[in-house]
Amino acid sequence: MKLAVVGGGSTYTPELVDGFARLRDVLPLTELVLIDPAADRLELVGGLARRIFAKQGHPGRISWTSDLDAGVDGADAVLLQLRVGGQAARQQDETWPLECGCVGQETTGAGGLAKALRTVPVVLDIAERVRRRNPNAWIVDFTNPVGIVTRALLTAGHRAVGLCNVAIGFQQKFAGLLGVRPQDVSLEHVGLNHLTWERSVRVGEEDVLPELIAEHGEAIAADLRMPRALLDRLGVVPSYYLRYFYQHDAVVRELRAGPSRAAEVADMERRLLALYGDPALDEKPELLAERGGAFYSEAAVALTSSLLRDTGDVQVVNTFNDGTLPFLPDDAVIEVPASVDARGAHPLPVRPVEPLFAGLIGHVTAYERLALEAAVKGGRDRVFEALLAHPLVGQIEYADRLTDDLLAHNREHLAWA
Repeated sequence: MKLAVVGGGSTYTPELVDGFARLRDVLPLTELVLIDPAADRLELVGGLARRIFAKQGHPGRISWTSDLDAGVDGADAVLLQLRVGGQAARQQDETWPLECGCVGQETTGAGGLAKALRTVPVVLDIAERVRRRNPNAWIVDFTNPVGIVTRALLTAGHRAVGLCNVAIGFQQKFAGLLGVRPQDVSLEHVGLNHLTWERSVRVGEEDVLPELIAEHGEAIAADLRMPRALLDRLGVVPSYYLRYFYQHDAVVRELRAGPSRAAEVADMERRLLALYGDPALDEKPELLAERGGAFYSEAAVALTSSLLRDTGDVQVVNTFNDGTLPFLPDDAVIEVPASVDARGAHPLPVRPVEPLFAGLIGHVTAYERLALEAAVKGGRDRVFEALLAHPLVGQIEYADRLTDDLLAHNREHLAWA
């Protein structure tokens, strides 16, 4: 079984490799190829990856290359975890929207649109090259904004499933609070990527969400950085990304007052790469836990295994709606529990979604459709319309100014700009 990772020079990769090593009974890899245009990073990350496999006794072969076509040749699955423009582009995404009082964040708001415009054409080119080399390969997309990128892949007819670590993070967190195994916890997770709510948490047949909120609401709310009273009032646990919508102005004030997340991550990446260059290091360092992407490896292993081994396991993924949420078009990409097998992801039935949540889901879905059109077709008018449709922008003056700012900061990445 061969797996290729595009963006294999990422500092995330040792987390992924550690999961492949630990969970080799779930996903018995024989070959792992790391692909990245940054040859210097590949050497550091690839060397550590080999040492992790060796320490844990994994017999699989690890190699790395900057040649995409050679790297994906013969792969059973290709995992995408790339960042077009690197942390420098992320720094821009997180700062220029703040100048007009809008959230600066790399997936939510105007910054997320900029990332989509840079990323979608690159991902579609990669997917076409994968299809030419191996039309039966699965593409697992961890590249943000996952919902828009996955919709681009599926609309173009690629064998693709989107993956995010928010749901597995909640599963692990709730299991720890309840004192049970993570695999004994199932979530009623519904919405779009980075716009989801946990409407029930089941251990066996029992919904323990009311108990969780009653007994552990303060700890959960602190993790989300939202008021405990909100959890009590709504009776659900929102994703921490909902804070950008529910507390927009407070978040903008915070972001204006402190260093950007991009600056923090860039510094962390420098330190991680220095650690990775140590030939004595043969495990993922503790610092990596601060980088983000918690439990990413477990989620990636489980999803890839289900696709390649035809297990039918239930996992939270991003895939076509296909009538699951009747208030959305079938070709919207939603994030819900799905049965995953060799034919792809099949969303499980979802209870009717409350208007408080459905309204925002529908609003953001409309924005994501316009964002995808702008990413695929280009044009200032399409960028403006996407921003005007976004619930965190939505005003003519802001949409006009943000369109100009977005284009000014991204001309080198947008062929049509």
